[in-house]
Amino acid sequence: MKLPFALARRFVAGESLDAALPALDPILGSGRFITLDLLGEHVPERSRAEGFATEYGDLVETLADYRDRRGAPPEAVGISIKLSMIGQVIDTEFCEANLRDLLDRAKATDLFVRLDMEGSDITQSTLDIFERVYPEYPDHVGTVLQAYLKRTYGDVARMAELNARVRICKGAYAEPATLAYPGMPAIREAYMDHARTLLTSARYPGIATHDDQLIEAVKAYTTQEGITADRFEFQMLYGLREETQTDLVRQGYNMRTYVPYGTEWGPYFTRRLRERKENVFFVLKALVKG
Repeated sequence: MKLPFALARRFVAGESLDAALPALDPILGSGRFITLDLLGEHVPERSRAEGFATEYGDLVETLADYRDRRGAPPEAVGISIKLSMIGQVIDTEFCEANLRDLLDRAKATDLFVRLDMEGSDITQSTLDIFERVYPEYPDHVGTVLQAYLKRTYGDVARMAELNARVRICKGAYAEPATLAYPGMPAIREAYMDHARTLLTSARYPGIATHDDQLIEAVKAYTTQEGITADRFEFQMLYGLREETQTDLVRQGYNMRTYVPYGTEWGPYFTRRLRERKENVFFVLKALVKG
């Protein structure tokens, strides 16, 4: 049974780009940055992967035009993409070719592309592809690392060595205890270890969290170390903690909102429900209103 989109509306801006674009105006108007994310993952059919690659290429052009019409700076608008949507689980060379086509268009329009991170089964593949394309597009591509994975200490060190742009998040996929820290105290400790390394040794990291404890720890660390607010940004998801996002902007921090859209919102929606019990309340309220 297909769930009604009304359930996901708080977390997903629309099922099409045309439906999602109006949600961007108030975000930019509040001084926040935007990353648009076409939802989907683990596409096993070559034709569908090609279709998503084309759609993402068109998205780059549309967003660059939108950004320019709004008079926003280049860093204010970007996209995020899961490599498994454009061929990663089919053939990595096919995926890389699709990614390079996309990055060519991103470079030509000065738009940044974030390679999203998925489950641990394709973490290494994602980072391998990133390292192959990064030398040609150092200012237009970055990746994501997940603090709950035990391997991330080595990955953070490597990304710092490359001076790459990294988005650090806690991680939202179910992983075994052999690969990931199972408890929140350990995840928070690892997150701050990684954040400190990226803030001091890498380029313009994205501090992606809704956790007040981590936000305050990052603010205290950057103040202590004299790291100015223009050297990093906080990142949060569309539909979550709107007041906190705008408060951070008022405090002088760069703040980016990740805005997902598309018809394949089911897995993303499910992960948001698992993350916070408050999200379940929002959905139940939508059902009652519905």
